[in-house]
Amino acid sequence: MHIMKISGKTWSASHSACALCTLAAFIFIISPVAATFALSDVSLSPKPPMVPAQPQHVSAKIWIIPSGATTFANGHSIQLQTGLANAQWNIQVVVDGLPAAHQTAQGSTTFINGALISYQTTRDVSLVINVSGTVPASAGSLLMVMQSEEIDNNGSIVPGSVITITQPTTVTPGTSVIPTVPPITPTKTAQPTPSPTRAPGFSLFGGVSALCIVSVVATGYYSRERNRKKG
Repeated sequence: MHIMKISGKTWSASHSACALCTLAAFIFIISPVAATFALSDVSLSPKPPMVPAQPQHVSAKIWIIPSGATTFANGHSIQLQTGLANAQWNIQVVVDGLPAAHQTAQGSTTFINGALISYQTTRDVSLVINVSGTVPASAGSLLMVMQSEEIDNNGSIVPGSVITITQPTTVTPGTSVIPTVPPITPTKTAQPTPSPTRAPGFSLFGGVSALCIVSVVATGYYSRERNRKKG
């Protein structure tokens, strides 16, 4: 038991109470403070409006403004998302204007470990983020092409840390996109014209043979007739 005198009054406190107060103060001092983010240098290629089913590239720079003892809480992370299909990520950490950590990823979601961007507050830290993909055929009139958010130790989004980049598409609001399929014109195959069929007839040899036979028969017939008349 501790005895404390304040302004002539005597206060008593147990060892456990003092320990809890000390622990609470320590936790308050060392608790990580969420960083502040600033977006700049956003570019899109090709320029909006984006066309469904066509490739799209997005680039942006995020500045990390420290709010605590370091530029970013070591145990936190940054989650990146995109609405582009078949996304390919290229992420470069820049410290004091020089390239530092670098990572690539695939898919609609990727993460940046807080240890990669946790520096002393005297350092300038930023992220250059590039993502390439395809505008979904089912995209609406607006598409989220990039979103960044800080995730705390519990896996929750830190309030006020969300940065979202949304761009228009060529889709008219209130209409759905149907992938364009070029019409296929059936090709009619012309049937071959049948060749005239010649009716069977006498061949040259057969015709000559027939004439010879007729001549022999006729000669024999006339010879018999002459002999009969003479007799």
